[in-house]
Amino acid sequence: MAEGQGKNVGRKKPVVLQVSDIGRLQPQAREIEEAVLGALMLEKDAYYIVSETLKPESFYEKIHQLIFQAIVDLAVGQRPIDMLTVTEQLRKTGELEIVGGPFYISRLTEKVASTAHLEYHATIVAEKYLARELIRYTGVIQSKAFDETIDVEELIQEAEGELFKIAQRNIKNEVLQINPIIKESLDLIHKAAAQKEGLSGLRSGFTGLDKITSGWQNSDLIVIAARPAMGKTAFVLSMAKNMAINFKIPVAIFSLEMSNVQLVNRLIVNVTEIAGEKIKNGQLAPYEWKQLDYKINELFDASIYVDDTPSLSVFELRTKARRLVREHGIKCIFIDYLQLMNASGMDFGSREQEVSTISRSLKGLAKELNIPIIALSQLNRSVESRQGLEGKRPQLADLRESGAIEQDADMVCFIHRPEYYKIFEDEKGNSLIGIAEILVAKHRNGKTGDLRLRFKNEFAKFINMDEDVPVREFVSTISSRDEYIPEPVSPAIDDFISGNGSNQYVPF
Repeated sequence: MAEGQGKNVGRKKPVVLQVSDIGRLQPQAREIEEAVLGALMLEKDAYYIVSETLKPESFYEKIHQLIFQAIVDLAVGQRPIDMLTVTEQLRKTGELEIVGGPFYISRLTEKVASTAHLEYHATIVAEKYLARELIRYTGVIQSKAFDETIDVEELIQEAEGELFKIAQRNIKNEVLQINPIIKESLDLIHKAAAQKEGLSGLRSGFTGLDKITSGWQNSDLIVIAARPAMGKTAFVLSMAKNMAINFKIPVAIFSLEMSNVQLVNRLIVNVTEIAGEKIKNGQLAPYEWKQLDYKINELFDASIYVDDTPSLSVFELRTKARRLVREHGIKCIFIDYLQLMNASGMDFGSREQEVSTISRSLKGLAKELNIPIIALSQLNRSVESRQGLEGKRPQLADLRESGAIEQDADMVCFIHRPEYYKIFEDEKGNSLIGIAEILVAKHRNGKTGDLRLRFKNEFAKFINMDEDVPVREFVSTISSRDEYIPEPVSPAIDDFISGNGSNQYVPF
């Protein structure tokens, strides 16, 4: 049968064949394609069963693409879909003879014995299409990889972006009857009731915050934003330490700003309460060496996994996060910070559009993995131009680069330290020195509110207001502060620091 060049025929992307592909057929299911098209013209409303699964390009045969496009056009126009209307639609577009005329349309309906398996058949057609897309694009990448004028890093980013798009096409959520969802909700209520604090989610270790949030909830995207020097990373590390050590919750930290070693050093400072400068240069007093050895044991075997991949893409994050959840049972993911991520391989008109894509992807990943994802974010400079205690408090409009962050996030929290702006007392005359305000500005599924935490700047550590017991209390159990020769803290930590495997998950 002769195939012409109708206006929609050229939609299909060319396949780049390699030597190894010669003589091999592309993945296809011609008979199933015919059965699907025939069923769509026989069964009323059948199109709406497959509309989320199939697109014109899902079909391998060009003439089948044209026929399905005609069916789509009829559905969009809310017109009946049958053999006669499809024939007439193809005649209007001048493509009837290209597909083989009325005879071929009628032959498609004659081949359908039953429409009972339409949805399953449509899935097969869609899967064959995805397989062809993978073959097509790997062929393109293979050809470009031989071109020495193309930068390899750019090629990798392009490949990541395209593969991310292909993967997105295969995401389809099933519609559920309400009964199992009610059961799941009741289970959460009973779980919360069993705890005296009434928490249904993951504890952060900050009691005031947990009261507002009822714990971090599965599938939520939480954005924690602040201006530079407010302690975003310190807040996340304090929280990750609380969760992993105090509550045995496995967590992962994706650090785009710091290396693994820098992050570990910050954690050591946080746990041991030894000044960061001393940890960095090793100039510790004898009693501090004992303090280091005593307190660092808290970090051993903690379920904290760190990845320091710079300029992490949403595609890389999705792949790594899935593996972390599958292999290590991760219950919460931290990202430091959102604006350093990218959506490589995709074309955007502006940085705001790219950040919007990143925030939507993070929310989608939280839903897919059914865990909370906590992403740090920068604020714009608007805060700096406002005056007074109230004026310096961040607002949702201060979120940097994209209003989509506010829209996509289930919760937005701000970190505010008035002391940074030389504001040392609140409206009632209470001291604000060493005080951090956590402002819950958006809470999709609960209340908003403010709470205060203590911030120990020298140790980059946040603690509850009533929790200010110094780490050095343990020193009283040590007989003396005599000269002390430090030994390796631990073979695991020692090996890690001496030969840091960058871009790998580093468990404590």
